[in-house]
Amino acid sequence: MKFFETSKYYTLKKSTYITLRWIAIFGQLFSINVVYFYFKFNFDYFYSTLIILVGILSNFYLIYIYPKTQISDRAALLFLLIDIFQLAGLIYLTGGILNPFIIFLIIPSVFSSSNLGFRSNLLLVLTTILTIIFLTFFSKSLPAPLNDHFHVSPYYVYSIPVSLIIALVFLNYFAIIFGSESRLRKDALNKMEEIMAKEHEMLSLGGQAAAAAHSLGTPLSTIKIISQELMKQLKDQKDVIQDIKLLSSQVERCNQILKRLSLDPNQEDDFIDEDMTMRDYLKEIISSFQETSEKNFIFNFAQDSNSKKITKSIEIIYGLRNFVGNANKFSSKKIFITLKSDNDFTEIIIEDDGNGFPNDIISKIGEPYLKSIKNSNPKKDGLGLGLFIGKNLLEKNFAMINCQNSEIRTGAEIKIKWKNKDLFKI
Repeated sequence: MKFFETSKYYTLKKSTYITLRWIAIFGQLFSINVVYFYFKFNFDYFYSTLIILVGILSNFYLIYIYPKTQISDRAALLFLLIDIFQLAGLIYLTGGILNPFIIFLIIPSVFSSSNLGFRSNLLLVLTTILTIIFLTFFSKSLPAPLNDHFHVSPYYVYSIPVSLIIALVFLNYFAIIFGSESRLRKDALNKMEEIMAKEHEMLSLGGQAAAAAHSLGTPLSTIKIISQELMKQLKDQKDVIQDIKLLSSQVERCNQILKRLSLDPNQEDDFIDEDMTMRDYLKEIISSFQETSEKNFIFNFAQDSNSKKITKSIEIIYGLRNFVGNANKFSSKKIFITLKSDNDFTEIIIEDDGNGFPNDIISKIGEPYLKSIKNSNPKKDGLGLGLFIGKNLLEKNFAMINCQNSEIRTGAEIKIKWKNKDLFKI
């Protein structure tokens, strides 16, 4: 799988979309209150308020319940349909097609044309057209006393939906065309930059590996000779001899790595270089941290009845490593990793015994460059980039992620959950 191949499923940033919806909701509240209380116009104020309440509740759902920092194509389609029907309900109560705010009805589908997939956009356009046609023939009158004085020819009335539909199709068509061209150019530029960066990195790595192999050859040989001498002198001390053997084997491993890199700097990293079960994935990731960390990793198979192998995915590897690395960084002594898997779901829980997430940023976990104003240990202060990278990489691969403070332990708790049907199709 190519890196970020699944990014096409996530195209809307949740925080931006929520802000836009709040602007629309406050605009609606302002309009109906000014018309009803200031201008004293007569219309169904109670039901209009209820309809706006639907928009408010759906925004609270996005903020507090929808867990992802980016909105998937399907979820964005659902919320944009809510926007269309909510605004259509308000317009239905206040004059239908004759309401000048009818123009706002085309905004959700125009907005989607450059952000969502073709099918989602087509459904939104068709829904908007049918809604405009419905409001042309079915609606309540304009608020009194406007309905007593506003009389126009039917030709004028029917020209309004025709012009709206033409504008809708026109704007969507050009947004789709320009958006697709822009994405193609961006993809081409990204690939070009990626190739150039890789070539530069490989050339640089080759020179550095050769220099490192030359420079480190002598000290590594010295360490190996000393370890062999110590092994002879301390052969009766079994507890020490095991450590010396480990030291000697690691020196030899360093020699082999440097030799291999100096001969072929273009070879790929062999870390998790095959399809594995989720249990084996986690074992390899934990082992990679145990080599350099003095902390205790406790791996628990609470329930693991699924032995099906997962296709190697760089995104999942890096995503999980970022979360485990974050727990390793902020824990005091222990990191707890639990795997739960059955025929339907696979869940990973990562906990630590550190101080947990600061309360002032826990609701924003997943956003980059977060800093707590209450941090008591500046040396361990982070910018939230590890969580941001891990969360986005795994969400792009269909994971559902919940970040909170553990109810059982003192530190943070990360829950990563997949539907198996999504996990095994990556």
